[in-house]
Amino acid sequence: MARAAGTAPTITIRPLERIADVAAAEWDRCAGQDNPFLAHAFLDALEQSRCVTPCTGWQPMHLVAEDTQGTVIGAMPLYVKGHSQGEYIFDHVWAEAYARAGGQYYPKLLAAVPFTPVTGPRFLVAPEQDFATVAGALLHGARELVRRHGLSSLHVNFLPKRESDWAQGAGMLLRLGEQFHWTNAGYRDFEDFLAQLASRKRKAIRKERREAVADGIDIVALSGDELTEEHWDAFFHFYMDTGSRKWGRPYLNRDFFRRLHATMADRVVLVMARRKGRWIAGAWNMRGGDVLYGRNWGCIEYHPCLHFECCYYQAIEYAIRHGLKRVEAGAQGEHKLARGYLPTPIYSVHWLADPRFQDAVARYLKDERAYMTGLIQALDEHSPFRQVGPPPETE
Repeated sequence: MARAAGTAPTITIRPLERIADVAAAEWDRCAGQDNPFLAHAFLDALEQSRCVTPCTGWQPMHLVAEDTQGTVIGAMPLYVKGHSQGEYIFDHVWAEAYARAGGQYYPKLLAAVPFTPVTGPRFLVAPEQDFATVAGALLHGARELVRRHGLSSLHVNFLPKRESDWAQGAGMLLRLGEQFHWTNAGYRDFEDFLAQLASRKRKAIRKERREAVADGIDIVALSGDELTEEHWDAFFHFYMDTGSRKWGRPYLNRDFFRRLHATMADRVVLVMARRKGRWIAGAWNMRGGDVLYGRNWGCIEYHPCLHFECCYYQAIEYAIRHGLKRVEAGAQGEHKLARGYLPTPIYSVHWLADPRFQDAVARYLKDERAYMTGLIQALDEHSPFRQVGPPPETE
């Protein structure tokens, strides 16, 4: 792809049909080390395991920005999508409206991490480079892909607020959502955290934790060399069983987890529950620079409150023990609020190639943002903490 008009003459934008077409070190220098889902190894595991392919509705079309020496100075994880599954920013109503108006919404172009509702950079810029210059070239290149391939639109999901602010200035439409995140206020231990809650909430959590392990259940958090194929086999069984019943078709296969173990075991935190010597439940987390990201849960036996213990309370304990600033517990779930996870705004930006459709979506998003702002404020009023503060802002 030629240099984008209006960008610095030293930048060339090049599309990639697979993440393996760029060196891992070059991609990771732009992506940084804080967010494990943006690592070359994570994205490559999705592609090599064939969880992400055109056949599954995810056609890789990544962009890299290069200087005159051919050095990669920026990158953007991009996919041509044939549907809206596995995105967690729901736009089905847009697709239906566009179809009723005689348009074709799919395929579209998406900047995101597949199957991963986690905020992180989407315009990946090498640390020594000017962000606006390189990101501007990447955004221009992404819009050119939309035009060149006759796609309907460009969507950038789960990007940090600073990037969403910048993208709005570049003509993208802002969409506001919410998740529930736990923030570490320098707690010494779990009891120190509980001390900050209202008495009724404190008692309810203690009761839930007792009930979760009442039937002789043992829970461990495993990472790095502690993880074995036995643990992954058991977790994958939980994942497939629970995912098939809840969503109908789990997105990830066993080969993906095998590759994740081989390349990123030190970033994995697998919380596993065992009863009478048998693994019965587990929660998969990934550790970032100062954040623990909750991803998937599964079980083959039902025990009251075991889900809360493995997914939320064990994550909080791990974050306190390791000095992490935050736990992000994934998409949706107002039940997390009573357990110390507060409503937090999340951001996505969108550009529709048809100006009439762009205007219609802009009007829709204006009303939706007002609703979401009110919802976050209302949810925060039900905080379990004794002193309620403003909702934290995703950086």
